[in-house]
Amino acid sequence: MKKLFFHAALALAALASFAADTRRPNILFIYTDDHSYRTISCYEGSDPWVKTPNMDRLASRGVRFTHAYIGTWCMPSRATLLTGFHQYGIQTMRMAGKYPGSEYDPAKCRFWPAEFRKQGYHTAQIGKWHTGTDTGFGRDWDYQIVWNRPKYPENAGNYYYDQLLTLNGGETTVVKAYSTDQYTRWAVEYIEGQHRVPNKPWYLWLCYGGVHSPFTPADRHKQDYAGAKVTTPKDIYPPRPGKPDYMQKINTWEKGAKGEPILRREAKGKEVGDDEKAGQGRTLSDWVVQYNQAVRALDEGIGKVLAALEESGQLKNTLVIFTSDQGFAWGQHGFRHKLAPYDANIRSPLVISMPGTIPEGKVCRAPVGGVDLVPTIHSFARLPLPWEMHGHDLSPLLKNPDAQWPHPTLMPFTGDHFGADTDRIPTDEHLYHNGVAWYVLLTEGRFKYIRTLVANEIEELYDLQADPEELTNLALDSKHAATLKKFRAATVKELQRTKAGFASALPPVKTAAK
Repeated sequence: MKKLFFHAALALAALASFAADTRRPNILFIYTDDHSYRTISCYEGSDPWVKTPNMDRLASRGVRFTHAYIGTWCMPSRATLLTGFHQYGIQTMRMAGKYPGSEYDPAKCRFWPAEFRKQGYHTAQIGKWHTGTDTGFGRDWDYQIVWNRPKYPENAGNYYYDQLLTLNGGETTVVKAYSTDQYTRWAVEYIEGQHRVPNKPWYLWLCYGGVHSPFTPADRHKQDYAGAKVTTPKDIYPPRPGKPDYMQKINTWEKGAKGEPILRREAKGKEVGDDEKAGQGRTLSDWVVQYNQAVRALDEGIGKVLAALEESGQLKNTLVIFTSDQGFAWGQHGFRHKLAPYDANIRSPLVISMPGTIPEGKVCRAPVGGVDLVPTIHSFARLPLPWEMHGHDLSPLLKNPDAQWPHPTLMPFTGDHFGADTDRIPTDEHLYHNGVAWYVLLTEGRFKYIRTLVANEIEELYDLQADPEELTNLALDSKHAATLKKFRAATVKELQRTKAGFASALPPVKTAAK
């Protein structure tokens, strides 16, 4: 195992024999974890002291999407990117056994990389896995170094050190080194030509575990951003006027001795991998600084994999996608979590780059979703979709980021339920996952509509341009009744288009605007 992991890089002279097939591009999909757009210095909303030069450089070489809704939490986001379906369309996927244990039937829940293999692509996956104990080696992946959390739940909190890693479906061993750096090293080796077939186009899904809890920075970054402070979000403490009932119960933070928020005692240790002792007395600023310190190694890693592309002469023939499974809230709406339907919780960074093919240094403000990435990848690979998917090819926006986009972006949250298990909306405790109720949201243009799937609950409507913090619920203002009605109908239409089992049985809403 050690020899396979750590053998020396190939000489540059040998790289010519591994030239990519110029008829179809390589695809590098960089995927981070719990990684908010606010940690990236080229994004609006980042703190002024945040520095991510390599992520910024990638954005300068492609199109940066301001409003990307990839997923609501780790497992459904990944399952979406393997199938092209929203959570309710992913059949047989289910939680099973000790968290994060999960299973699926590969005959009924097919992953599209298997089809890429059949069409001549060499496929690889490096890093975190959170979609069933079956990681698909030999079916979906030609090469795989995987941290299989569902199969080894006792190791599932080891996001940064001492991970149990499996090579190509075989031997599993503990790798002690810092995971972000290790994943980067293996990705660079793959890009340079190791572990893959000469003259084949390749697809690499690089799944970092950073910046998930416990938000551990590399030792070299533990002094970065010393003394930095963050602004306390306006609705960090309840009550939260205009928000659903469950949102009044989110109470993660309390005022510390010096007035700055600290985690409430019962909130410590609630995230996977948390160290309860490390949370004692730490302020919101302390937490956010540590979170951003952990992003520093991700930024360095992205810089190294992009350099490997450039130095091996593959940059112009490689589609690069950089995003995260979802974002992460720090104090906004009272959270230290993802899940909830607000941009602070779930909005991801998204940059797509291919110099010479995709415009450089452009910004797209049209909302897009994780389901859109899979058709886009197929379009660039010039391969037909193997089945009907829920999303839309983003190529028109990549050609012209200012183009009118005719598709609304839907995001469902059905907790830890998938496929047919979502056909009936629960009316008991299963309607809530970590305190957040099931919902669907729909964004188009400047507005976002949220429908909490609780009977007789209020709806939410936000103007993301005028109110990016989502503090004023326009659904409660009769002046916006027409917009509310339009978005309510559009949401039902999109649920019906994507064959959501519960589309015809949505619970009634408490109508405040006529």
